[in-house]
Amino acid sequence: MADVYQRLARFLDRLPAGFPPSPGGAELKILRKLFTPEEAGLFMHLSLLDESVRVVAFRASLPLAQVSSLLEKMEAKGLIAGNHQAGRPAEYSVNQYVVGFLEEQVDHLDRELVELAEEYNPVFFKEGPWSKVPQIRTIPIKESIPVEHAVMPYEQAEEIAHAHTRFAVRNCICRQERQLIGQGCGKPLEVCLSFDNGAEQSVRTGRARMISLDEALAIFKQADQAGLVLQPSNSQDPIFICACCGCCCGVLRNIKQFDKPADLVSNPFIARHDAGLCSTCEACLERCQMQAITLVDGTISLNQDRCIGCGLCVSTCPSGAMSLTRKAAPPSIPKDTASNYLQMAQARDKLGLLRMAGMLARSKVDRMRAPLIE
Repeated sequence: MADVYQRLARFLDRLPAGFPPSPGGAELKILRKLFTPEEAGLFMHLSLLDESVRVVAFRASLPLAQVSSLLEKMEAKGLIAGNHQAGRPAEYSVNQYVVGFLEEQVDHLDRELVELAEEYNPVFFKEGPWSKVPQIRTIPIKESIPVEHAVMPYEQAEEIAHAHTRFAVRNCICRQERQLIGQGCGKPLEVCLSFDNGAEQSVRTGRARMISLDEALAIFKQADQAGLVLQPSNSQDPIFICACCGCCCGVLRNIKQFDKPADLVSNPFIARHDAGLCSTCEACLERCQMQAITLVDGTISLNQDRCIGCGLCVSTCPSGAMSLTRKAAPPSIPKDTASNYLQMAQARDKLGLLRMAGMLARSKVDRMRAPLIE
């Protein structure tokens, strides 16, 4: 019979983001390092939906007090998400691997975990559903968006920030990881933003600090200056925005290995190069995080198959040779995180969508059946 970690790995692999097995079993080593056997067992009784302690305890057939204590510890470790609204019982839901409990190890990393993630992540990105429906997307920095195009609010970092009321900033776990193994790039560390309930949870678990709207907007400008790609969650109402570099970011580093990273990123814009305006100053070469811009026989060359539309090459082009244009067939951005998960589940296979539907239905039934006590 499979041990609890093998069962947990299969459970995670049935979630929309997936958790495919690797030849060396690095994924099981990650689970054994992060979860106690008791935590691993309880995790499989949680859902993608927020559920109260009584529902989880009912499903797991465990005492309410025991489950409550264990869920609090798991949230503190970043293994699960918690929703603590005033006047309501605490609710909890699963974190997937990425984006999820791996990122929640920020400020709590050690070399062993980093090396295991380095071994496993190429398998995760190659075998998972990312190539069909990404879990995050890229958005251009404001200065690079052409004024002649109609731009939706969710396509602009500043407008996304203005749509929220609470903001938190945390360290970038990817640059922390690379620093830990002596491969850091020295770019700004405290630049990853979360909003509203996500911001409060990050602060509550000691992983972030609350900031003002003006401070959040200043981080976008800092990202442009440092050559960092803005990556929010893939929805019209994103719950976070990360500022990422192609040398450290787990997502960018892995999709860079593919021939056509442009196909793996959800972004309505793509760069365009006007050779007639180009002064060959080479400012864009270092700014590009996807190696989409190269120098060939003394001339700048743009490979649009590698362009993720971040706009970093545009904001520092002195001659106006680099610009962004809207794609002929821009991607459809999911309405919210739940919609993104549904798309990811459907992209994997029909069984994935059925599993997602089954989890949602089970949650609804258990909410009605669980004893009305807290």
